[in-house]
Amino acid sequence: MQLLAKSSVLKRLQRIEGQVRGLARMVEDDRYCIDIVTQLSAVRAALRKAEEEILADHVSHCVEHAITSGNKAEQRRKIGELIDVLSRSDR
Repeated sequence: MQLLAKSSVLKRLQRIEGQVRGLARMVEDDRYCIDIVTQLSAVRAALRKAEEEILADHVSHCVEHAITSGNKAEQRRKIGELIDVLSRSDR
């Protein structure tokens, strides 16, 4: 993972960690259910953004490198990995 993308993803994950701690406090404090569900939705959206950022970095570096290498087996492997992870995604 490239340094800039890594830094960005780590910052995003730290914010998500804070959001999850906030959710736990909301549950402990018996906050209104809809408010909790709204915050859960925000955490899922933030996780999707982190996933998108990591996938974009993977495509722009790992997959691109496999394509430019000319190594057909490596190209198939990288594309296969990408297809597998996208098919498991709950988008």
